[in-house]
Amino acid sequence: MLKPTATLFFALLALAASSAWAGPGAATLTLVEAEQGKKGSPADDFLMFGTVFTERGFALPGAEVRVRRANEKKLRGEARSDSRGEFAVRVPRGAEYEMIVSAKGYREESRKVDARTGNREDLVFRLEPASGEKPR
Repeated sequence: MLKPTATLFFALLALAASSAWAGPGAATLTLVEAEQGKKGSPADDFLMFGTVFTERGFALPGAEVRVRRANEKKLRGEARSDSRGEFAVRVPRGAEYEMIVSAKGYREESRKVDARTGNREDLVFRLEPASGEKPR
């Protein structure tokens, strides 16, 4: 018969092995699912996922991402790109949105996103340097 400490050790070992096998994205997915449960039904949400690059194709961390409904001034969501240039913004489904991406030393870029059908849009932004400024 195993001692309680040995049983606990093997249980933790099995848990660690299953977590490693599932990969790093598995924990993130669970966290995202939990967050969606807080704010309402995920079926009512539209996810805008994207990546911001420089004109040379390098990830651009810290870019500001703002989302508003088309033809409105009020912001519906905002985020900043992470160290890999990635961002995600959730908005209510059923409208057309305008996404504005800006970063210091680069020209602002905007794009329309139709959130009336589907539940996700994957976007790529390649920002050009602002005239007369040296990009980061």
